[in-house]
Amino acid sequence: MNLEVGEVYKRTDIQDHFGGQRQGGISTPKNAAVVMIFSSEAGENYGYEDGWVDPSTFRYTGEGQVGDMQWRGGNSAIRDHEKNGRRLLLFQYVRKAYVRFEGEMRCVEYESFLTPDRNGKQRDALRFILERVNDRSEKGTQGSGPFRYRKPNRTERQGLVTSRVGQGYYRQQILEKFDGQCAVTGCGIQEILIASHILAWRQSSEEDRLDVENGILLSPNYDALFDRHLISFQDDGSIILSKLLTDHEIDAVGINRKAAITVTDGMKPFLSLHRKALR
Repeated sequence: MNLEVGEVYKRTDIQDHFGGQRQGGISTPKNAAVVMIFSSEAGENYGYEDGWVDPSTFRYTGEGQVGDMQWRGGNSAIRDHEKNGRRLLLFQYVRKAYVRFEGEMRCVEYESFLTPDRNGKQRDALRFILERVNDRSEKGTQGSGPFRYRKPNRTERQGLVTSRVGQGYYRQQILEKFDGQCAVTGCGIQEILIASHILAWRQSSEEDRLDVENGILLSPNYDALFDRHLISFQDDGSIILSKLLTDHEIDAVGINRKAAITVTDGMKPFLSLHRKALR
């Protein structure tokens, strides 16, 4: 089956050819070296946040409608598709039963975020950042081999679109800087750790977006509070808690009031700006 980028196909025809699950957002055929992603606006009803970040970068929420999303099934298939030699094919629904082929993608980043599940309860969800490989027709089903992240060259760094390609490289650098452990708790479960920017992406210059000193590795609870400026850190590494947080909330999310991180000199200017936005 030849898949042409931009063409619309009936999903059942695609599944008849490749195999795999006929329902749900992620299909993992047993006899074809592909992982297929089917994105739909209907996912918004379950707290999913899919869509194009820019012409080459797609944000996709993992599978699991109730409770915390887990690293299994389709979620692990997307994360490990390069390692397993599987090509990642993206489709978007245009109407019931029909999807448009968006092309071959590559998972360059993943993160955890808080969002309501199908029952309206807050849960940890998984979000993947997918980079478009190219715009050619997809005729084969063989993997393209392992991929190594690279730092964007000077030409690529000129715009936001290509700068975002550096996030996979950026995460690798942050993991190395913090020895693969949360800066606060020391948690070493890398699947859940988040490489956060101290000065937010939207506020950073193109150089700052890839500056390792503008990064911090945090476990989900600390990252969520840090991202929303409900906690910050002094230059000596001691934690600062927002006055908006009650004692009950601090205890409920397991925040250590005496927590401290190691702060390098390069991090201090970014932390200074982050503290100014403390709520």
